[in-house]
Amino acid sequence: MTSQLNLLTDVEGVAVGHATDLKLGSGVTAIVFDRPATASGSVLGGAPGGRETALLDPAMTVEAVDAFVLSGGSAFGLDAAGGVQAGLRAIGRGFPVGDVRVPIVPQAILMDLLNGGNKDWGLHSPYRDMGYDAFMAARHGAFDLGSVGAGTGATTATFKGGLGSASAMTSGGHTIAALVAVNAMGSTTIGDGPFFWAAPFELDDEFGGIGLPANFSSPDTILQAKGINLTATTIGAVVTDAALTKAQTHRLSIMAHGGLARAVLPAHLPADGDTIFSAATNRRPLANSTDFMELCHLATLVMARAIARGVFEATSLPVEGAQASWRDRYG
Repeated sequence: MTSQLNLLTDVEGVAVGHATDLKLGSGVTAIVFDRPATASGSVLGGAPGGRETALLDPAMTVEAVDAFVLSGGSAFGLDAAGGVQAGLRAIGRGFPVGDVRVPIVPQAILMDLLNGGNKDWGLHSPYRDMGYDAFMAARHGAFDLGSVGAGTGATTATFKGGLGSASAMTSGGHTIAALVAVNAMGSTTIGDGPFFWAAPFELDDEFGGIGLPANFSSPDTILQAKGINLTATTIGAVVTDAALTKAQTHRLSIMAHGGLARAVLPAHLPADGDTIFSAATNRRPLANSTDFMELCHLATLVMARAIARGVFEATSLPVEGAQASWRDRYG
């Protein structure tokens, strides 16, 4: 079942904020933890871009992070984490190094430089300031989906991409949720129709409730991609309130990649940078190993649902020649 708002902020102690620039055709989303969260992540795309991703390996020393950042802008967007880091430093957050605190802010970026927005920003990119704005906008509770934040300029092979989120609760009462910016090289929909690959996992008509087609044909599974020389990337995070080790948190990111592969065809292409972070806020201990198995299962499902919601909620950019959204075509 879904929990509360069906958003990442259903996990207690998590805030989300966006910075959106429709003229730029890009944006930033900050996921801010009230207190440091055990964190990991995994990269399965062939063309990733990120910051502080190496420390997320379970073998590395630092176990907790203060925030995650998702951003457009390709490599230029990596400036966004500096803005979030500045906001965290100003309130005294960070990993203690002597008398200094260093906020730990892993980031992933997606490629949205060719979506028609005005990328002529001058000497310095706007992403550091957008990162700070996203941090300052971070709130608990409801937040917008679709063409906002990191999903502002996102596209897919068939329809405008966007920012999606979904949550679920285990039978033992643990909450798990995903947030994702869908900028896939492949397609989230089946063939030329309106149906989502993630339809078997949909709850409460969260992305239209139209189910699957009556039957499938070979054209439904042919390669649909943006192009040969373009790069893409689906980036996101899965977060739970369970108390987990760093190794267990890493396993959640791998399971969430399974959800990506169930919602996008094809996933993890050489030109995708598919990256999924994972975090545990450690507010509710696990009762047994079965609890963790159920969390793993739901990590797959919430990521698949969040991806479909991101495309379902998206709207086209207000620029000439912008990619049509799912809603433009199907209402």
